[in-house]
Amino acid sequence: MRIQTAFSALILKYTSARYGIALLLVVFAVAARWALNPLLGDRLPYITLFPVIALTAFYFGVGPSMSAIVLGLAGTKFLLIPQLHSFRITNEANVVGMLAFLFVALLIVAIGETQRRNHETLRQTQDDLEVRVRERTAELNTANRSLRQLTARLLELQDDERRRFARELHDSVGQTLTALGMNLSTVESDIEKLAKTASTIQESTALVQDLSKEIRTISHLLHPPLLDESGLSSALRWYIEGFSQRSSINVELQLPNDFPRLPQESETAIFRVVQECLTNIHRHSESQTARIRIVRSPGEVRVEIEDKGKGISPDKQSHMASTAQPGVGVRGMRERLRQLGGTLEIHSGGPGKGTLVLAKLPTAGSSSSIAAA
Repeated sequence: MRIQTAFSALILKYTSARYGIALLLVVFAVAARWALNPLLGDRLPYITLFPVIALTAFYFGVGPSMSAIVLGLAGTKFLLIPQLHSFRITNEANVVGMLAFLFVALLIVAIGETQRRNHETLRQTQDDLEVRVRERTAELNTANRSLRQLTARLLELQDDERRRFARELHDSVGQTLTALGMNLSTVESDIEKLAKTASTIQESTALVQDLSKEIRTISHLLHPPLLDESGLSSALRWYIEGFSQRSSINVELQLPNDFPRLPQESETAIFRVVQECLTNIHRHSESQTARIRIVRSPGEVRVEIEDKGKGISPDKQSHMASTAQPGVGVRGMRERLRQLGGTLEIHSGGPGKGTLVLAKLPTAGSSSSIAAA
């Protein structure tokens, strides 16, 4: 139908073309019937004209169709109906035949014109619908761009808030706890006379030291200072060392010692992906080992996090694929990478075969990646 619509619209632009093509078709039809004259004789003299009348009625309109009828009738009478090479009508049979041809031809023209107008109405409706679809698509694209920009801004604000919170914990609360620990140490040194309370003071000092260490750990986990000061390599090694101690999971990090610095947004994204994946391994996989491999190629940074745990069941994978709603952590990783033009893939061979998380991040600037996304 789309080809028919395009052809009809093209022909309707040029009136002379419609009349010219209609008359050429009539000439061809009369010539074809004349060529069949040895087989048909004077029977069915109008047989080849009916397809032409139908075609012109459907595509060219009433004017070209009526011209085709008149020319076809004259040509047929002149070449095929006795008395040949003359327009004189010699018997009633010829008159009846002409009248029958005119009646059927006019009926075909009426039907064809009705169909043509309906087709034109349908074409116009289709064009209007396509315009509306394009408008709605443009609105949806605008809304999606706004949503992506909002998401990027929220992630940026989240990282800024984590960075500020970590700095406040380290600089303010940490210093206060250090001062308190010093005071308790001073009291402890003079505590010989207070034998009954000595053990309590010692326990309090130990608690303060543990609390100070825990706050420093939380501060570093929220936003490791090494990530800003020394880069991704140092921050990952520090985090993995602490994670292995806390979880008893042996984590192998394959990262070149000369791994170059990346834009701040890219390093933060990679660190958060590794952090989230290791947390999921500890919570869900029951794996005793994990492997992290980070490779930089000319066009991208490739991050692989693999475990040897129980994997993701086929039902869970099917549910994640059909609903497109993985866990909150996975959605956060995927959205963070997408804002920088990257991708996140999760592969699991099923129970007992472990899980592989593959993150890819372009090495171009983050601003251009966000704009392209």
